[in-house]
Amino acid sequence: MISHRTRHRGAGSVTAGTGGSANKPIQARVIAEMRGRIISGEIDPGALLSELALAEEFGVSRTPVREALKQLQTEGLVEIRPRVGTFVTAPSRREITELFEMKELLEGAAARLLARRGRVPEIDRLQENLAQADAAVARDDRDRYAELVGEFHDLVITGADNRKLEAHYRTLMNQLAYSRLVTTSLSRPGRPGQSDREHHLVVELILEKDGDSAEQVMREHVRASRRALMAGLPLPGRRDD
Repeated sequence: MISHRTRHRGAGSVTAGTGGSANKPIQARVIAEMRGRIISGEIDPGALLSELALAEEFGVSRTPVREALKQLQTEGLVEIRPRVGTFVTAPSRREITELFEMKELLEGAAARLLARRGRVPEIDRLQENLAQADAAVARDDRDRYAELVGEFHDLVITGADNRKLEAHYRTLMNQLAYSRLVTTSLSRPGRPGQSDREHHLVVELILEKDGDSAEQVMREHVRASRRALMAGLPLPGRRDD
């Protein structure tokens, strides 16, 4: 269960009020903290979550914890099994494939939209990201490169300046818990260098304002990442269906 794996990061315990409105700030804090732990991989896929242990850790009643877990289930991060327990979602290979297919569509569209915008601040940040990524690859610092990969894709999404696209993307990435999967993808021999070259090509096409090609190359990049990831599976979790 999660009780022996997690750390209490709050400044102090909070006592839940009796009213629903009083519970909302507490519930939001629990949601944000648990979401972050799941997405980062601090809590393993398939881990059993104890309402009682979480309530004790956060210093609250079980009610805001229960409501928080319901919200995380809506986001696809946990699975509540009646009379069994609540578990961190462990995507099957099929689910990972489907999520990556949506990632490919959204990031391709974002690259196209960014290419149309001209010299926006995200372009400068992307170029700085590439410079740091080159250095990380050169010294074989895969942990740092993994961080820069996440930043690169985030900059493309924010640079598209489409709030609906970004909202869908954030929900998707939470379900995918990408930060814990990218390490598996980058563990394949030669993948960090290839990924870095693909990033450079995407930015070159965006700078050239070639939206069609930027979209195509970004989609090819996401497919390549998916292939590298799938080669590094299986992940623990539910059956492939």
